[in-house]
Amino acid sequence: MSPPVTDLSASPGVAVPSARRVAIPPLWLLALLTFTGTMAMHVFVPALPDAAASLGAEGGVMALTISFYILGLAVGQLVYGPVSDRFGRRPVLMFGLVVYIAASLLAYLAPNVETLVTARLLQALGGCAGLVLGRAIVRDCSAEGEATRRLALMNLMVAIGPGIAPLIGVGLVHVTGWRSIFLAMTVLGIVNAILALRLLPETGGGRARSAGEVARDYARLIRSPVFLGYAIGGGCATTSLYAFITVAPFVFVHDLGVSTGAVGAYLALNILGFWFGSLATSRLVRVLPTGRMLVFGNLISVAAAVAFLVLVLTDRLTVAGTVFPMMIFTFGAGISSPAALTLAMSLNANAVGSASGLYGFSQMVIGAICTSLVGLGGEPALSAGIVLTASGVLAQAAFWMARRRASIRGLPDQAATARTGPIRAAAAPHVATCPPPATNAPQGSGPSPQV
Repeated sequence: MSPPVTDLSASPGVAVPSARRVAIPPLWLLALLTFTGTMAMHVFVPALPDAAASLGAEGGVMALTISFYILGLAVGQLVYGPVSDRFGRRPVLMFGLVVYIAASLLAYLAPNVETLVTARLLQALGGCAGLVLGRAIVRDCSAEGEATRRLALMNLMVAIGPGIAPLIGVGLVHVTGWRSIFLAMTVLGIVNAILALRLLPETGGGRARSAGEVARDYARLIRSPVFLGYAIGGGCATTSLYAFITVAPFVFVHDLGVSTGAVGAYLALNILGFWFGSLATSRLVRVLPTGRMLVFGNLISVAAAVAFLVLVLTDRLTVAGTVFPMMIFTFGAGISSPAALTLAMSLNANAVGSASGLYGFSQMVIGAICTSLVGLGGEPALSAGIVLTASGVLAQAAFWMARRRASIRGLPDQAATARTGPIRAAAAPHVATCPPPATNAPQGSGPSPQV
């Protein structure tokens, strides 16, 4: 029996400009597109020494291949979001995949470190298209509660990336050499492009809107205290964890006497906590409004950060006293992350791509700030505890401010718990669908909502 049609015409925050419907993209494909962009950052790390020796480069210069990749991920998200709102998700994603494939091939053939660094920057600029547009496509095709659930499920799939990517990199380096990593990424990019061409319909953006209208919506988001609350709060609730990851080797090895080889296993437990948090979100969304789940998840993280800080201040820090608070912290982040992202992308149905890009950029900026701050103190564990606790408190304040402003202005904040997905239409063809962009809507047909 074929699945029933999904009609979003009555879903909050989803614009339906046309009666025609197109098939919903499979979630595993969106996860794969997102995973590809993030994996490329981690998979090359184990190959840095071999690549440096092969190209005759110093370690500090080789580190630029990572730094420039992170820079490309951050900056690229600012561009892909509004461009996809103007021209549509599908063509912009395909452009990004082409850039990713070409850059991966250039990195494979790189004769010197300067070419490799340039290729890595271009690779990030191409790969981040999947990050931005994967999230935007989920929101295009889902009501608020269902979007939170689907984003959480996508996180479950994507979260394995930072864990397995270095292992893949080590295996490729040992078997076929460091250049094979980029050959593998080239093949992965080609596979993604083929799958996207065959399975990915246009889901939003390109609604016959002018560049000026897109720019105005972009500016409204930047000025919106509601959006900024969700974006800054989401970053503080999640990527502040980078502060702990940065100092974890020093905490485990120097302070707690753990062997260097065991550090990776303990850090992997952070991914496990985030994984279980995302799994819990896919269940909690059926009983808790999105806004409350957002605050609830972050409160769990704050409690864990405070517990870790207290153990440091009382000189009672142990391996268990480090691992378990961090697992609980990431568990809370796994709950609050998809909720914050969903609400940030629900403010203007014409600017879902822009919101996704700005949200992703803010996460990376906050992560970079927290990483810098944790290096200022002489005691790594104490610095991490302070940064995580302060970030958690700031996230709570940002979430409460955003929810209060959203309530005053009547903007999306809490989905009705009775409806966690789009309304079912009884008389439509039996195909799961989401709203396509209108191709004949007049420009300037109506102002975007103020946020």
